[in-house]
Amino acid sequence: MRYRVLGGTGIEVSTYCLGTMMLGSIGNPDHDDCARIINTALDHGINFVDTADMYSAGESEEIVGRTLAARGDRDEIVLATKGHFPMGEGHGRGGNSRRWILRAVEDSLRRLRTDRIDLYQIHRPDHTTDVEETLSVLGDLVRAGKIRAFGCSTFPAEQIVDAHHVAERRALPRFRTEQPPYSLLARGVERDVLPVVQRLGMGALTWSPLASGFLTGRYRKGRPADLTTGRPTIHPGRFDPTLPTTAAKLEAVEAFTALAGDLGRTLPELAVAFPLAHPAVTSVILGPRTHDQLEAALKGADLVLDDATLDRIDAIVPPGTNVYHPDGVWQPPSVTTPALRRRPTTDRPAG
Repeated sequence: MRYRVLGGTGIEVSTYCLGTMMLGSIGNPDHDDCARIINTALDHGINFVDTADMYSAGESEEIVGRTLAARGDRDEIVLATKGHFPMGEGHGRGGNSRRWILRAVEDSLRRLRTDRIDLYQIHRPDHTTDVEETLSVLGDLVRAGKIRAFGCSTFPAEQIVDAHHVAERRALPRFRTEQPPYSLLARGVERDVLPVVQRLGMGALTWSPLASGFLTGRYRKGRPADLTTGRPTIHPGRFDPTLPTTAAKLEAVEAFTALAGDLGRTLPELAVAFPLAHPAVTSVILGPRTHDQLEAALKGADLVLDDATLDRIDAIVPPGTNVYHPDGVWQPPSVTTPALRRRPTTDRPAG
């Protein structure tokens, strides 16, 4: 396993990162099997583990914390988690405010059974909280030794730039990393997010290299698929073959499957190798639900994509374009709130 420095922090991380979203009730409820997945990843040289407080409502963090505590090698592992999404009912149980982040970090530390978090990430933007407030409390947590570095996840390019400028103007610590979705089917971040990350000297940890399972080879055009397990049970709408978006994904999957075959490799191996070819990417997050899925992804660690292969990939899905827009990507209020993009009816006519 190769290692790269994370966003100028001096922290060395493996080029594969173990993502744990599927460990717990939302994916794999067998804690012993989840521990086996974590241990296998670490034994293969992965030193980077990424989780979040909202994954299975804290259960994923508990699994990670229990497994790492049992190993006894915490200092060898770069541990990352995230906060933002609501944790429970009631007001003030999520977001990017000082009040909530202080509580969320303490809760994550308890579940993870550790005294520090190596990389704490703001899981999504929060239009109700000034980014200065967020950067300020994160800086305080660094000084208190609760976190070592911090970053953002799935922020649009303009908000990454805005946060950087606020940090400069207010002499605050800045985001060191960004965690965007990036795969053979979702290349939109090549247009703006990844160039911004490069220009600002940030690290990029990309998620969903298998595009919610579409690049596993499990879902193929014209073939029946079991939709009762895995991702289809969480987001069934993504897998409806009658939808044009799904049909477009399946068409691209056929072309990528043929390309992988020409290389003598599997589709998952091709998919996981692709993001690492981009110079902005520090580490690719693998999010296995089963031990077999992890082993399938690890087999691609030695795959080198030459320029001819990358040219063939570009011909299937052009650079900077998405075959589908990844679910979970933050949308600004100007898009989600009709009143912000519609004038009063009396003010709409030209004359």
